[in-house]
Amino acid sequence: MNTPSHAIINLALLAKPQLSQANFAIVIGGILPDIPIFIFYFWAKFIVRLPEAKIWSEAYYQPLIQNLVATFHSIPLAIILLLISYYFGWEIMQVICISLVLHSLFDLPVHNNDAHRHFFPLSNYRFISPISYWDPKHYGAIVALIEILLVLLASLWIFPSINSAIGKVLIVLVNIFYGSSYIYFYSRRKKEEGKGKK
Repeated sequence: MNTPSHAIINLALLAKPQLSQANFAIVIGGILPDIPIFIFYFWAKFIVRLPEAKIWSEAYYQPLIQNLVATFHSIPLAIILLLISYYFGWEIMQVICISLVLHSLFDLPVHNNDAHRHFFPLSNYRFISPISYWDPKHYGAIVALIEILLVLLASLWIFPSINSAIGKVLIVLVNIFYGSSYIYFYSRRKKEEGKGKK
């Protein structure tokens, strides 16, 4: 799933009106697993200046990067941290950990050749799903549309309970970006396929 989707869907599932201070922790847990990927991309693209194709075909698969991504997407490590947080009574950290686990659970069914090692360090197993949240070769157009609709429904559900003007603006912008990106990407792809058939 796309990173903002995790934040919005996790908010819809975990947020409680009486505990609005936990919303930020839910968002942090929703996006935290993907932060190493963003840092890696920034480093590879703007510091090392690697070509886009090389970033995702070679550099991303270096052991250090893969281990960092696996650590942040690890369900066992998030559960261990949740238990430690529960023992010490760190309520905000417990919320972050639950949101971390949800992020990984939602990633499991929608990653094909880019699957993460969600059981690291206990196992290097990757669940290779038959569907992908982006790859048209693995029903990406359908899965992406379902994701957009889920995010829209989640946004409508949580919007009234968001007190922050910035939060509301971000939710609206994410939905506009998703809808326009989907139309642009898949309509362009259909045009290219049409040209290829001629």
